[in-house]
Amino acid sequence: MLQLQNVHAGYGNVQVLRALSLTAKAGEVTCVMGRNGAGKSTMLRTIMGQIRASAGSITLNGTPIHGLPAHEVPRHGIGYVPQGRRLFSELTVAQNIEIGLMTRKKGAATRDHVLSLFPRLRERLSQRASTLSGGEQQMLAIARALCLEPAVLLLDEPTEGLQPSMITLIRETLLALKSTGVATVLVEQRVDAVLAMADQIAFITAGTVAETIPAKGLSHTASQFQKYVGI
Repeated sequence: MLQLQNVHAGYGNVQVLRALSLTAKAGEVTCVMGRNGAGKSTMLRTIMGQIRASAGSITLNGTPIHGLPAHEVPRHGIGYVPQGRRLFSELTVAQNIEIGLMTRKKGAATRDHVLSLFPRLRERLSQRASTLSGGEQQMLAIARALCLEPAVLLLDEPTEGLQPSMITLIRETLLALKSTGVATVLVEQRVDAVLAMADQIAFITAGTVAETIPAKGLSHTASQFQKYVGI
């Protein structure tokens, strides 16, 4: 379980997160929604140690991680797929996957399992990442994160700009991960994608979680979408 308690963070003198609290449970998908600038991506970067929390705590299964340097956070089992994917574009698919495996010293069994989730990547192992389609690049970014065998997976708008078939594949992959006990934190703006995947939805406004509600039974017309997202 990943837990954020009263986290404050920002950029220099600009405070973005204000007493933000969030819990992501094993085997569940927690979707985070909010308007642009609400603090969603900053929250993910703070979890990953790329931005240092100035107050509050972040724990993974009860162990504090908010004081760790950024390169140590993935080694504790947190996979991160940032907005824009951040692949090693001039390296091949196989080399990008190998970098993911090296982070927590995983081997061939993990590699084979990840490639079984994305068979198209197996067909493109020798291809440079920069030559993949947008959907294939997103597959590779998620596959690289899964090479950590993460306890927690953080995804920042993974469906952005993708065609429906790719969105379906990502949804099916995340739903499959639930059965393995992975806690997924998904930043997403597409209400249809959220309702198809989420166990709970956390709405962020002005750097804090204003409301967290179960996704079951919600429809596109729920008042929270208009209030916090503007949809």
